[in-house]
Amino acid sequence: MFVMTVDQRGSRRDVDRVDPILHEFADAPLLRPFERTAGDEVQAVADRADLVVDLALELAARGYWSVGIGIGPVESPLPASTRAGRGPAYEAARDAVDRAKNLPGSIAVTGPDTASATDAETALMLVSALMSRRSEPGRDAVAAMREGLTQAEAAERLGISKQAISQRLAVAGWQAECAGRTLARRLLQEAAR
Repeated sequence: MFVMTVDQRGSRRDVDRVDPILHEFADAPLLRPFERTAGDEVQAVADRADLVVDLALELAARGYWSVGIGIGPVESPLPASTRAGRGPAYEAARDAVDRAKNLPGSIAVTGPDTASATDAETALMLVSALMSRRSEPGRDAVAAMREGLTQAEAAERLGISKQAISQRLAVAGWQAECAGRTLARRLLQEAAR
């Protein structure tokens, strides 16, 4: 099981960004949805590594969040409220979010198999760091590709040549991100076994 604890960075000097996250991810196929736990922090429960990777990277890439992923059992049955849950995965998520505040990429993973959790954390940290360094044109090119467009369709949408979209994707590290996400998903699944 995965528990995600996500804490807003610099919240004392910024607007409250929790409500938009709660609305944006309300329909995500989580076991328990994101819920405000305290102040500027949200928490969710998931059983799918692919979903956790995608959500963690999306949140970290925004630059406003520290993302902790806890792996382990949770007391069952899960209560209706996310924040009412208990168990080792919740404790691991707390440890992870505290560590994420000081890590490149702002993502950390804690679980019972320390080596596997560290491997998953490393993969996520590298992909997150890659994503955070993108230029605006690179982010636009990658966003078009994430929608399932071909490079030709993405180029047309952005009003640039096929060669320009190819160059933007290369500079943005699109292929490295795809490979890194696949690796992170596999490592997170292994860490949860």
